[in-house]
Amino acid sequence: MENNGPPGDDLRWFGEGFSGFPKRLPEDCVEYMILIIDAKLSEAQIRGRLQAIQRASSDLTKKLLKDYIWQRDAFNLDLIREDGTWLLRGRTDYGDSVADEWLIVYLLRELSKQFADAWMRVYDTDGEFLLIEAANVLPKWLNPEIAENRVWLHTGQLLVIPLQSTAAAESQKAVPESKSLALKEALSLVADPSTKLIHSPLIEEEAFYRLRNYPSAIASNLHTSLITIPRKLAYILRRIPGSISPAVEAFYLRDPISLLPLNTNDPSTFRFPPEDFITVSVRFTKVGFAQLRSQDFPPPAVWKDRMPHARTPKDSARVEMGMKLTCAFEMLVADPQTQSRKAVREIQVLLEDMESGEEELPGDEEIAGWEVREDDEAWLDINFEDFERELAGKAAGAEGGGGGAAADGQGGAKAGFGDKAAQENLRRIVEQFGAFLNDDDAGVEGAEVDEMDYDDDDDETGAEDSDVSSEGEDKDVSFDEVEFARMMREMMGMPPDEAQAVVPTRDVREVGRVEELEDSAEEEEENLQDVMQRMEAELKEAGALDLDPTPREAAIKGVEKGKARLPPEEHAHDVAKSSDEGEVDVDFNLAKNLLESLKGQAGMAGPAGNLMGLMGVKMPRNEGDMSAKKDG
Repeated sequence: MENNGPPGDDLRWFGEGFSGFPKRLPEDCVEYMILIIDAKLSEAQIRGRLQAIQRASSDLTKKLLKDYIWQRDAFNLDLIREDGTWLLRGRTDYGDSVADEWLIVYLLRELSKQFADAWMRVYDTDGEFLLIEAANVLPKWLNPEIAENRVWLHTGQLLVIPLQSTAAAESQKAVPESKSLALKEALSLVADPSTKLIHSPLIEEEAFYRLRNYPSAIASNLHTSLITIPRKLAYILRRIPGSISPAVEAFYLRDPISLLPLNTNDPSTFRFPPEDFITVSVRFTKVGFAQLRSQDFPPPAVWKDRMPHARTPKDSARVEMGMKLTCAFEMLVADPQTQSRKAVREIQVLLEDMESGEEELPGDEEIAGWEVREDDEAWLDINFEDFERELAGKAAGAEGGGGGAAADGQGGAKAGFGDKAAQENLRRIVEQFGAFLNDDDAGVEGAEVDEMDYDDDDDETGAEDSDVSSEGEDKDVSFDEVEFARMMREMMGMPPDEAQAVVPTRDVREVGRVEELEDSAEEEEENLQDVMQRMEAELKEAGALDLDPTPREAAIKGVEKGKARLPPEEHAHDVAKSSDEGEVDVDFNLAKNLLESLKGQAGMAGPAGNLMGLMGVKMPRNEGDMSAKKDG
């Protein structure tokens, strides 16, 4: 159906004022922008300043990231023009490596120190993730609903645009305080000298906590290992070291179609045939190495008889890793969907040059001059005893025995779970969780909510009952915070908080509401019991309940009427048992029915057997009847 209306008319059925769906970043992506804010500069001068930042960025990455390997995309800055403004913008897909995202934050912060007129934003799929890192020290008003475009990097500092006063908002016709800022509005506020931006050292310290060990921590994001691979692949990795990330990803995300090139016994069809093996040091990202190492991958048919002989378990592990990596590159270059990637194009060109003779493979003497390095793989091992001790806030080795006192191979004892960075991060998480539990001002959701946390849309029905939420939950009797805190502390292995043993004083309205509910429940129970008693009396009077009286009651009634159903000796035994053991209230009719039901199950599962089992009574099978049936 053709639409001749104005642009956007086809979306009006969503509701008046609908301006399209909001743009969202793809998963595992971080986006960043750099702007120059200086009223004295012309557009040409602003563009020149941005180009200078580009050159500085290139120099910085060459200095700090000479041997660095990105998990997917590298840090990049493109000069573009948006809404009449020149700026630098970039986007990086960091995949499973969060370390790449924080490396970008570090690079931006360093660039902001070099250019005093540069203002930078960085955000990812979750939004202002720097504020998420500092969530426990943020002011109450700075929530996700209004945080967009308020967080900026400038001269190495983290600055936040504050809420405007009502008078300023009206004079500047700004967006109400409870809404987020548009980019143009944020830039106008930053450029306004009267705007006092917030710089909190506490927020900044929490937001940049992961950067505390940079730039020395950059090298810790990589792992170097000795593996046995074909000489051709070793040369490819020597020339294009960054190609290892897409290859490992192709291996990690393989499917039956991508495995088809490996399902042949003819090695001549392989771009990396299993031959001419050498052992060299290969550099991975830590995430990539773990992904390759953790996969269970049996050798393809063409590899089974051509794998080099391994003398030791360590040699066997190097050969297995080499087999996986070679197959990873084979899948990468053979997949039609990856042919447009830069790394794949570079590999294809280099392979063609080697096949044509323009490129020669390195000889043994040249390879002997390559760096030989093998990093410790202990960071892959998880000692759950150390992990639990770290969660409990105890240092490894504080308790006797256990895995925490194991030697580290250098004569010392391990400091705890994982490496030093992992220990610090884990302890920080535990400390923050403990601080949350000990925060008397924190609400159920972790922070005291204010008006901006609620939906300010008017209810169509006009209901204004605040005691019941939109989901039908009674807020006054919905959650026991003290019990929740106690259970969480117990689960995390923390010592009990004596201060929380005292039940806090409840709100007067809450106490009154609970007492009212309790009184109402008691009154209803009394009325129900009264009705049941009257019904029971009427039924007894009519004889409706005397369907099958118990033997003891029948005997007593028989003596009184001279028509006892039981023989005298059984009656005397029953009376004597009653007098010796006190009052015995046994419903023989119920017992009889249960036994009949149990007998009807014929040893199979059924309601009577299940009920007996719940009461702890295990009844034997009726073997007499079973044998009688067999004999019959």
